[in-house]
Amino acid sequence: MAGPSELFVFKDALIVLGTAAVVAPVVHRLKVSPVLGFLVVGAVLGPHGLGRLAEYSRAVDWVTVTGEKQIAFIANLGIVFLLFFIGLELSLRRLLTMRRLVFGLGGAQTIVTTIVISLAGRWFGLSGAASLIIGACLALSSTAIVMELLSGQRRMMSTTGRTSFAILLAQDLAVVPLLFLIGALGSASDGATLLQGVAVALAEAVIAVIFIVVVGRLVLRPLFRLAAGTDNPEFFMAATLLISVGSGVVAAYAGLSMALGAFIAGLLLAETEYRRAVEAMIDPFRGLLLGVFFFSVGMHVDLGFIVREPLIVLGGLLAMIAVKAVLLAPLCRAFGVPWAPSVETGLLLAPGGEFAFIGIGLATQFGLVAPNVSAGVLAVVSLTMAALPFVGLFARRAGHTFAREVAADPLFTVLPPDDHAKRVIVVGHGRVGQLVSGLLEEHNIPYIACDRDTNIVERWRQLGRPIYYGDASNPLFLQRCGIDEATGVIVTLDTAAVDDVVRAVRARRPDVMIVARAHDAQHARHLYSLKVTDTVPETIEASLQLAESALVGLGVPMGLVIASIHERRETVRRELQAAAGSALSMTEQIRHARREQGRRERAAKS
Repeated sequence: MAGPSELFVFKDALIVLGTAAVVAPVVHRLKVSPVLGFLVVGAVLGPHGLGRLAEYSRAVDWVTVTGEKQIAFIANLGIVFLLFFIGLELSLRRLLTMRRLVFGLGGAQTIVTTIVISLAGRWFGLSGAASLIIGACLALSSTAIVMELLSGQRRMMSTTGRTSFAILLAQDLAVVPLLFLIGALGSASDGATLLQGVAVALAEAVIAVIFIVVVGRLVLRPLFRLAAGTDNPEFFMAATLLISVGSGVVAAYAGLSMALGAFIAGLLLAETEYRRAVEAMIDPFRGLLLGVFFFSVGMHVDLGFIVREPLIVLGGLLAMIAVKAVLLAPLCRAFGVPWAPSVETGLLLAPGGEFAFIGIGLATQFGLVAPNVSAGVLAVVSLTMAALPFVGLFARRAGHTFAREVAADPLFTVLPPDDHAKRVIVVGHGRVGQLVSGLLEEHNIPYIACDRDTNIVERWRQLGRPIYYGDASNPLFLQRCGIDEATGVIVTLDTAAVDDVVRAVRARRPDVMIVARAHDAQHARHLYSLKVTDTVPETIEASLQLAESALVGLGVPMGLVIASIHERRETVRRELQAAAGSALSMTEQIRHARREQGRRERAAKS
């Protein structure tokens, strides 16, 4: 059996696992990003935090991480799987679909921000190589935190979400040449110029990519076909690990980064039929390994530097956010993004990202960036990442402010007709709202639509659709839309704003029909508690449609299938209404309210 001194070796791994098992769920329940939880705990328990006291106290030594090399090995695997997973998500078809925003806007943001920050670095006396590397690293944003933030707000399909995703996609692609460049500059001789380093980087990139692509094309499909044919998940996992880690080893053997090899392998695998299976297979391990990676990132944050130089760190933080936001917002507008989401996107992507720790850390190892400069830059980046949730709140408020000022454009000053006609009000004109509006037109039902996305409003008004810019949660705007005479309100939004719209409508019209879009059963119960007439949970409706297609495919007569699906839908609806505390169907309540209103009107006339 192992003695106490031997068991002490495992305490670093136990601390990291404890963070993953305890701290991450706690911060998640507090609605804080687990990434930030790992980052903060790593900084506090790392060698630059409480680890400084480890040599003076055995008790402190037990609760701090001092074995950086052991943790670094696991963290490097996390980086490898991060790049591998990014490669899986970056299929060529997806890139071509979003090419204007990805390669146009995202590429312009990365290049312009890199140039501006690099010039600032030269002005502060840094070398050309150090300025270029720091500029390129600071131009990147945190894909993990920003995507989690937007996903938690259910805003991935909003204009801000789509624009941010496209720019982050371009930044993920920019990591590849950046790491090539750092490796080439680091291996160059002392007399090599920056231009020679770039040329060497490009040459190595071309050779390595050609080799990995050619071998990958020949090996990938046969290997996964063989693993899948065994119908054994362990063999499929082994094949996935072999491809991701093996490609990284090949790249590292060629003098490049393991992460680059894993990225190319993921990009190749994204074009095969095994992509989804591989994503599902490695997703749990990816989360844990990424947690270890961010823990190791926190370990490299020099808290002592922050304490010694608070003004420098705070000034760098504010300058970084201001410069990146000021550069990005006009670029977004130049590519046709409205001002409100442009400002919000600029602020949201202004903080630094996790790749800065990879790039600057690698450059410090090669001696391209001085350790004291690296400590200061990484301290600024870490604080900007920690401040990202607060920056996100400020960005959203700034976006709302600019949205209100959009009235300067004559297109958006057009108000709904004040003719007191009976119409349906469609709130939201995304994909769902467009389909609903099209069906209303097909059945000759009068309606008006409203949306807060200026691009959508402009495009569909030019096509002749009765759509107006405005916030449907505003009672004054609802009144102008004719809520007092409306025959129904259909809320197609997929954001948290659906609750505000329902409350505003129900406060003005207790008797009007409201049909609202819900994410799942829990959200549907919540909407029923807000007195909607009906709600359509996306997950349940998808399950019913899947069951319908399966039953028809299995030979059950179409009539019986439709009847059983309809019955099950009604059962689910009643269960959700009952769970929300509705003893009486909202449809019946509305009919009762309308009958009462009719009686009052007849009594008033008589």
